[in-house]
Amino acid sequence: MRSAAARSPASGPRLALFDLDLTLIPYDSGMAWLHFLVDRGALEAAVAERYLDGCHRYVRGELPVRLLHGIAMAPLARFSVAELDEWGRAFAETIAGTIPAAARALVASHRERGDLCALVTATNDFVAAPFARLLGIDQLLSSRAEVRDGRFTGEVEGELCHGAEKVSRVEAWLAGLGLRWDDLSHSTFYSDSASDLPLLARVAEAVAVRPDPRLRVEAAERGWRIVEELGDAR
Repeated sequence: MRSAAARSPASGPRLALFDLDLTLIPYDSGMAWLHFLVDRGALEAAVAERYLDGCHRYVRGELPVRLLHGIAMAPLARFSVAELDEWGRAFAETIAGTIPAAARALVASHRERGDLCALVTATNDFVAAPFARLLGIDQLLSSRAEVRDGRFTGEVEGELCHGAEKVSRVEAWLAGLGLRWDDLSHSTFYSDSASDLPLLARVAEAVAVRPDPRLRVEAAERGWRIVEELGDAR
């Protein structure tokens, strides 16, 4: 079902947008990054445990999402750029085999059709970039890890790419291409989370992938497609 806010013309580019965590990948990318550092002895296990506790508190509405992502970003400030470059390459090698074939195939189907594709995620750019490359998505719209004097501060730069901010990021990207929503012949967004309702409601085709309880209810009420497996999303 087309979202009420989207009314596209018959011609123009097509747009395919993808959430990352629990949508294209069946896990939390921030947690994967922290566990990677713990497994290599670069980070104490307590940090990963604190992040997991933060996830539970966020779901219960007890922790602001910015503070949750700050826990995952904080370790960036501990390492030099050279160290992070090394960790980043090793992290990409570690996660390569964890990306579902169905996720790769879904993205590939949109690319083969000539769609404009973007990964739109609250995960910070340092952690999200390897996933985008491995999935074959050229455009990454994400939260930004702050850098000062050539080093990561461990803080978020500007607004998190979360909730309504995802709509703003997509619109800014499109504007840079000389496009608006009305110029698109079609737009699709895949997500698992009710936090993405603003962007799901903005595209022509919203697809709820293994949706959380609130999104499942919303998707059913709005007539959006619900898929339990990525292979069924194509």
